[in-house]
Amino acid sequence: MIIRARAPLRLGLAGGGTDVAPYCDLHGGCVMNAAIDKYAYATVDAGSDGLVVFEALDRVARVAVAPAELDANAGPVQLLAGAYLRISHDYLGGERPPLRIRTWSDAPPGSGLGSSSTLVVALVAALAEYFSLALGEYEIAHLAYDIERVDLGLAGGKQDQYAAAFGGFNFMEFHAGDRVIVNPLRIKDWVSAELEASLLLYFTGVSRESARIIDEQARNAASGAVNPIEAMHQLKAEAVQMKEHLLRGDLPGFARTLQQGWQAKKRMASSISNPMIDALEALAMDNGAVATKVSGAGGGGFMMFVCDPVDRVRLSAALSTQGGSLLDFHFNPGGATAWRTP
Repeated sequence: MIIRARAPLRLGLAGGGTDVAPYCDLHGGCVMNAAIDKYAYATVDAGSDGLVVFEALDRVARVAVAPAELDANAGPVQLLAGAYLRISHDYLGGERPPLRIRTWSDAPPGSGLGSSSTLVVALVAALAEYFSLALGEYEIAHLAYDIERVDLGLAGGKQDQYAAAFGGFNFMEFHAGDRVIVNPLRIKDWVSAELEASLLLYFTGVSRESARIIDEQARNAASGAVNPIEAMHQLKAEAVQMKEHLLRGDLPGFARTLQQGWQAKKRMASSISNPMIDALEALAMDNGAVATKVSGAGGGGFMMFVCDPVDRVRLSAALSTQGGSLLDFHFNPGGATAWRTP
């Protein structure tokens, strides 16, 4: 028996960063995001020779080890090892059965689309299906968060795990004590179609280390630095505005809020923008873009641009001269899913 699972990547539309502790614990966070039809995948089947085998196929990394000798310090396969160890501890009474676990993603690490957290969600969904564990979306997302942030000690927020588990357009609230409320939005079909026609997703060709940027954000929030804290308050308010614009079909308001959010986000940490990003933003604005935003923590990865659909060809041509690549996508109403195959 082979178990396969996939979980969708996401676009962070507003409020990103307010889901990161200590800000969300002190002030409460709000995030608006949307899942897209690009995925992280996991496959689980029985191991052989009494070994547990981890393969991160897109990173060309493989580890084979006796289960009793495994720890979470597994280098490029640490996400796989962390998920395996957590499921073993919480649901199997510490038993470590021999398994082969393989993963890959449609986006590289550091892309800003939540690829690492989405991969952990896919792993949890696959392992839950393999061991017939009755886990709902909230449980999968919270478990994935604990694996990545607590067990493995990787810095980051909470939105990516919940976006991957639930799918669709979501307004999310983050409170102290790990309390999360996911509010799925019923976006009209024409609004979703217009957004797809208006949004360009451009990979800069530069993956960034999100943990370093997020650590700086967290230090600023903990220290009470006025400018970053005020920026995060603004981002939280703009997530509420973004939700209202999408529900009403106010696309100019959507673009305006996206741009305001990007300006506020750049005040949260010094490494969120850089000369390359600034130059791409200026080029896009000269070629039909009316708003821009870096997806995820910042520093590189994917950039989003909003334009009138009739300017899409001109904007695409200009961006294509800069050495990066454009990614076609559609919004995805579905969340993480797992299935069995012979």
